[in-house]
Amino acid sequence: MEIQDLLQTLALSAGVAWASGINVYAVLAALGLAGSFGYVDLPSTLEVVQDPMVIGASLVMFVVQFFMDKIPGVDSFWDALHTFIRIPAGAVLAAGAVGEVDPALMVAAGIIGGTITAATHATKASSRAMINTSPEPLSNWAASFTEDAMVLGGLWTVFQYPVVFLGVFAVFILIACLLLPKLIRGIRTVLRRIGSWFGMTQSKPSEQTRV
Repeated sequence: MEIQDLLQTLALSAGVAWASGINVYAVLAALGLAGSFGYVDLPSTLEVVQDPMVIGASLVMFVVQFFMDKIPGVDSFWDALHTFIRIPAGAVLAAGAVGEVDPALMVAAGIIGGTITAATHATKASSRAMINTSPEPLSNWAASFTEDAMVLGGLWTVFQYPVVFLGVFAVFILIACLLLPKLIRGIRTVLRRIGSWFGMTQSKPSEQTRV
């Protein structure tokens, strides 16, 4: 494999994993449409996303997320629910992005891709939890539009300038590592909020009514 092809493969695998942690439906729809219209050449292992049924389902869910993502509180519930969707999807897409190679390499790509997706998802979910401390909805709208633009812009950069994407991606990973303690606190906030909605959390002893 030539250096340029290797960089393109690495960028695609990392790119789909990273973007899936933000909006997996946008990733599927964008790849499917771009591949169907011949704008990009996808590996044979990712050609399934070009199927009209996959594209249609992805677009429907993209519209649903478009609105869910802009309602304070609801967006955090949506993020919590998608912990079980984005991370597995990101792992599968990352594995498929390496093409038809040694199965062990695909498994390794899937493991690394799932970890990348988890990091991106944690960043998104925790930042939304902090944004939701503000009562006005404009910050949610701005964050949502910015995230969608990042996904589409990131995927475009993957195919047009893979080296540039890999450089920016490395910076993202560094920042995510530095912010890890805050991300963990943010995720705990999301989980506590979701638990309170379902009555799964208990009040602290100091908050309970004493007899």
